[in-house]
Amino acid sequence: MSLTLLDGWVIQARFCPSPHFNLRPLNEVSLLVIHNISLPAGCFGEPYIDQLFQGCLDIDADASFKELKGLEVSAHFLIRRDGELVQYVSCDDRAWHAGVSEFDGRQNCNDFAIGIELEGTDDVAYSDEQYQCLIELTHSLFKHYPALNKNRVTGHSDIAPGRKTDPGSSFDWLRYKAAF
Repeated sequence: MSLTLLDGWVIQARFCPSPHFNLRPLNEVSLLVIHNISLPAGCFGEPYIDQLFQGCLDIDADASFKELKGLEVSAHFLIRRDGELVQYVSCDDRAWHAGVSEFDGRQNCNDFAIGIELEGTDDVAYSDEQYQCLIELTHSLFKHYPALNKNRVTGHSDIAPGRKTDPGSSFDWLRYKAAF
């Protein structure tokens, strides 16, 4: 199945807009960054990721959320365990997912990257449905943004070494990249 982008939005995705974005300084999309996230850590299927990216996380819902108070973060996409695709920010805008980062000698990867979160952890295998959705999404993004290619896909751990570990050892890079 091919996904359709319109004004930076994948029309087949569940729309869940985040206020945590701004304009790309050079209007450039030339990198995909793969992340993982679970809230609370190791728990799947909860509403808290949407709430975090929308800026309305109930920090009293779990003791671990206290450290997230006031945090303004977002990603362009989340792929849930069942393969559901959620979009928070237009790909044409800058989401706030990478933090302090560097790729190929360039800093501030948010300026030119699309952030894709996988619901998961570093050490729990991702689902077949997640890989299928991620591959479909990647193919569609490659078609829409000509500067993207298999050499311009990386993990959060690669652009923020020592600070980030995701998508972790559980992510099968060979399986994913064999699709391109």
